[in-house]
Amino acid sequence: MNIAYLSTFYPYRGGIVQFNTALYKALQKEHKVNAYTFTRQYPDLLFPGKTQYVTENDTSDKIETFRTLDTINPFSYYTTAQKIKKMQPDILLMKYWMPFFAPSLGTVSKMLRKKTKIISVLDNVISHEKRIGDRALTKYFLNQNHGFVVMSSQVKNDLLSFLPNANYVFHPHPLYDNFGEKISKEAACDYLKLDKNEKHILFFGFIRKYKGLDTLLETLADERLKQLNVKLIIAGEYYEDKSFYEELIQKYNLQDRLILKTEYIPSEDVKQYFCAADIVVQPYKTATQSGVTQIAYQFERPMLVTDVGGLSEIVPHNKVGYVTDSAPTAIADALLDFYNNKREQEFSANAAIEKKRFQWDSMAKAVIELSKK
Repeated sequence: MNIAYLSTFYPYRGGIVQFNTALYKALQKEHKVNAYTFTRQYPDLLFPGKTQYVTENDTSDKIETFRTLDTINPFSYYTTAQKIKKMQPDILLMKYWMPFFAPSLGTVSKMLRKKTKIISVLDNVISHEKRIGDRALTKYFLNQNHGFVVMSSQVKNDLLSFLPNANYVFHPHPLYDNFGEKISKEAACDYLKLDKNEKHILFFGFIRKYKGLDTLLETLADERLKQLNVKLIIAGEYYEDKSFYEELIQKYNLQDRLILKTEYIPSEDVKQYFCAADIVVQPYKTATQSGVTQIAYQFERPMLVTDVGGLSEIVPHNKVGYVTDSAPTAIADALLDFYNNKREQEFSANAAIEKKRFQWDSMAKAVIELSKK
């Protein structure tokens, strides 16, 4: 099949680029795939981090792409559709994660949909951070598609609330296997200059309110965890005002119990943080699915997730970790059980078995099968 894959790719960076690159490679094993990406992804004014682009400190897969679509220039919607049309694709594949992209991706799709199957992998249908006009934009985008890949029941239900007869397939988020192989905790702690005899829990990824770092800081203030001398590694860039979190750190007097790496984590360092941690904690307030969970699986790390969105579908409770409610006391109770009953080895062994469910080749096959329906 001829597949046009229109989404974010190198020279941009981040988890969605890594997802697209892995799926592109899986599809390319049996099909002709051209990757198309943005000349402008986000206007600088709207981007919350330091940079959207790969820097000299990042490693990345530099796959060949055609940079053609400007998200805020409607003329480029037309030129992009014309460039893709020349390839005569059987499938136009896209990824959708927020309504900001609905005008550009939706309009390109609308221009191609008469002769090309339009398939989208949905990260979110309803945004974590809601804005006026979101529903109208998302409805416009969804209506241009012939089929969807959903990665959680939450997203499936959200999709069906817009399109009750939507053509979709469920496939869980595959593993992020592009960060290398598992290394020993001792080696990771040495690399990060951490005391390997101390207890470390990990919060990883961009810091946004819906991810619940404030809840985890309150959890860490629990006197029982203080007695265990549990330390929290925060590895990820602030995508909002950091003063909110700095005030909480002062309030709970946590300065000596945090390892702060509040910046974008280069790909080659990701394994160091995961392999140094005893357990990965995702105290999310809302969620659909999460790439962080799939990185934890890659490195066979125990996990603690809150019971929101599709996280509990991916992390079997008491098998590879814990599914708790979002109250700080409930999270602290689970962490106490983890340490007091020495459950790291058991959960890690189970994660090594469980991760075999999440493969890129299987997702590529799901996309192709969906296009035939």
